[in-house]
Amino acid sequence: MTSSYRCWVEIDCAALRSNAKIVRERIGSADLLAVVKANAYGHGMIGSAQALANDVQLFGVANLEEASALRESLTHPIIILGPALPAEMPAIVEEGFIPTISTFAEGEDFNGLAGARAVAINFKVDTGMGRMGVPENEALALFQKIASLPKITIHSVSTHLPVSNEDADYTRDEIERFRALVREFREQVSGDYKAHILQSAGLLAFPKEPNEIVRAGIILFGISPLPEHQQILEPAMTWKTRLGLIRNLPKGTSISYGRTFIAPRAMRVATLTAGYADGYPRHLSNREAAVLVRGQRCPLLGRVTMDLMVIDLSKIDDAQPGDEVVLMGRQGDKKIPCAELAEKASTITWEITTRIGARVRRVFI
Repeated sequence: MTSSYRCWVEIDCAALRSNAKIVRERIGSADLLAVVKANAYGHGMIGSAQALANDVQLFGVANLEEASALRESLTHPIIILGPALPAEMPAIVEEGFIPTISTFAEGEDFNGLAGARAVAINFKVDTGMGRMGVPENEALALFQKIASLPKITIHSVSTHLPVSNEDADYTRDEIERFRALVREFREQVSGDYKAHILQSAGLLAFPKEPNEIVRAGIILFGISPLPEHQQILEPAMTWKTRLGLIRNLPKGTSISYGRTFIAPRAMRVATLTAGYADGYPRHLSNREAAVLVRGQRCPLLGRVTMDLMVIDLSKIDDAQPGDEVVLMGRQGDKKIPCAELAEKASTITWEITTRIGARVRRVFI
């Protein structure tokens, strides 16, 4: 099926479900909200959501466009985690999505757009992230005002942990502050709304604090934001390309833009049919990055270019044009983890997978 693909990713649906099971074991009876924004962190939103549909209670996306695309395939409740543009609000109401709101003006707008059915909203509190949410000292009063709007119902209240993988003391305090605030909400405003605070890093570091909903994102795809927990997860993605051209080069040959690599000896090299337009980080140029060919690590040579890059194939005599190459994942008993690429590119794992380009096919197996 993939024989004509130049660059593609294979997504292991069994791994997705296995990771969801690991999350379920940690959160007990709490609802599992699968975050599939940014094309499911580059894994393919629709296919990933379909694979997880029986294991989760609701989905989270970044915006209306993602929510509308997901609704074509699934009937689960969908929370839009980012702020809605004014022009998007009518469609959010019409399609029954759950918007996240941070201001009274947003609440009034959604209240005014509601028809016979009230609009269910996610009320966001800012406990330290700073990008969305009502400031803590204003949250109770605003929550009461929004809850009193006749066409608004509270689906959930939430906040976000900015340093759950870096500062345990701050995060513990943040969790307790949010819990105290939710208790105040419930004392003042009745309802069956639920609270959510833990995301992937949070549920790994603070599994005893699940509240009623847990937002699992990159952990479902088998990538741990906390390295010490990686062994319990199964990476779902294997990123592949092909050997496009094999050549023998004499000593002194320069390779790629900038001539940053000069062959120190006669070398057998291969040109791969992928580059930074496919999402492979240009920052991996001259950073001792490698790929897997026939189960062996082959170093990347020179700069990554838009559509192609070059590797050292000197140790593999039997490789042929068209052979599969693993950019990330396992081949035989060797592997190149996402965390390795992220470290060498001086970035984070989330960026490695989400930047994989649209022309890279997603194949679900």
